[in-house]
Amino acid sequence: MIPAAPLPLQPPRWQQLWRDAVRDPRELLSLLGLDPFADRISDEAAAQFPLRVPRGFVARMRRGDPHDPLLRQVLPIVDEDRIVPGFGLDAVGDGAARAAEGVIRKYRGRALLIATGSCAVHCRYCFRRHFPYADETAARDGWQPALAAIRADDGIDEVILSGGDPLSLATPKLEELTRDLARIGHLRRLRIHTRLPVVLPERVDEALTAWLGALPWQVAVVVHANHANEFDASVDAAMRRLRDAGAALLNQAVLLRGVNDSPEALAALSERGYVAGVLPYYLHQLDRVAGAAHFEVEDGRARALHAALVAALPGYLVPKLVREVAGDNAKRAL
Repeated sequence: MIPAAPLPLQPPRWQQLWRDAVRDPRELLSLLGLDPFADRISDEAAAQFPLRVPRGFVARMRRGDPHDPLLRQVLPIVDEDRIVPGFGLDAVGDGAARAAEGVIRKYRGRALLIATGSCAVHCRYCFRRHFPYADETAARDGWQPALAAIRADDGIDEVILSGGDPLSLATPKLEELTRDLARIGHLRRLRIHTRLPVVLPERVDEALTAWLGALPWQVAVVVHANHANEFDASVDAAMRRLRDAGAALLNQAVLLRGVNDSPEALAALSERGYVAGVLPYYLHQLDRVAGAAHFEVEDGRARALHAALVAALPGYLVPKLVREVAGDNAKRAL
């Protein structure tokens, strides 16, 4: 009797959903009943920084509303084509802070590891939209130059996994990386900066939470949501699974014109995040990256919005208003 051939392994569901993401700006507008607004699309911007957005995130957008705050974050529009003085390719000085291939060293005690250049969603204000990922990703050469740099500096006690989005790596790759990191005795904490639990909550599956729960350090997962409408029941469930795996959950948002630049929107974001078990961490002033000038909120208005939050919410629901300035040894409070 000839034994049956084993069935091919199916990729995890989150990877299938990733592959099914919307990549055509006109398809996105059509899904939302916004075909007449196709003249707002910049084909040049879409070619330079392609659209990518999971369909589950699209489902949270308001159909028929060209000003939807989630749509505004991802649609490449003609405003991106303007050349604005002061907006450049490396808005936060990543290049000057390079410590090794894929390692950025800005602040005392911490090293940021560019785990991958991939992301499940391409946010139009992304400060790394021009980052040379092909040359500066730690995954090249099996992490070895990055790990060697971290191992050689015993002043580093925290590693921050960033990208792109580190959770876009398959879980076995994350396990491989953290096995090697666990051999570095001076590391005490791991931080993960990720947007996937918000835009693709299916990524927080059983394999991922098992990996998280087995890590030898205290782990903080810093998610990224800019508007209360980004949360729904599926995101709540993903956050619950992360908490159950032992992770502390924080949110960092970016202050964006036309998305969350009102006291009501910012308060709703903090309160809705707290319902999901996520505490506010930072509210960033926009990093001045080329193509994102139309999102900028003037500093005086940003301070007024933050003051309104302080007046309206308990302190634990008020994020720190900050800007990242190249060369500074910490985020700069505003």
